[in-house]
Amino acid sequence: MSEITYRIVEHDGGFAYKVGDVFSETYPSHDEALQAAQAAAAEQQVPGSTEGIRYQDSQGAWHDETAQGNDRPTARVVD
Repeated sequence: MSEITYRIVEHDGGFAYKVGDVFSETYPSHDEALQAAQAAAAEQQVPGSTEGIRYQDSQGAWHDETAQGNDRPTARVVD
C-alpha cells in the first residue's frame, strides 16, 4: 500500500500543507494549516466503492480495469 505525507510549511506569507511538490491554499496560521492537513489526510483514507474504469494510454490503446474502493493509501501529517 502506498503512503502520502502532508507536510506543514511556511508559504506565501502564511502556512500551507504540501504533498510532494504541490501546495495547498495558504492559511494565516500554522494551526489552521495543520487542521486542514489532518482533515485532508483523514479524507484521503476513506474507502469508496469498487468501480470499473476505462482509460486510453499514450499509444491510443484502451484498457479496462477495476479500481478497488478499499485500496486507499496511508496518509500522515508531518508537523
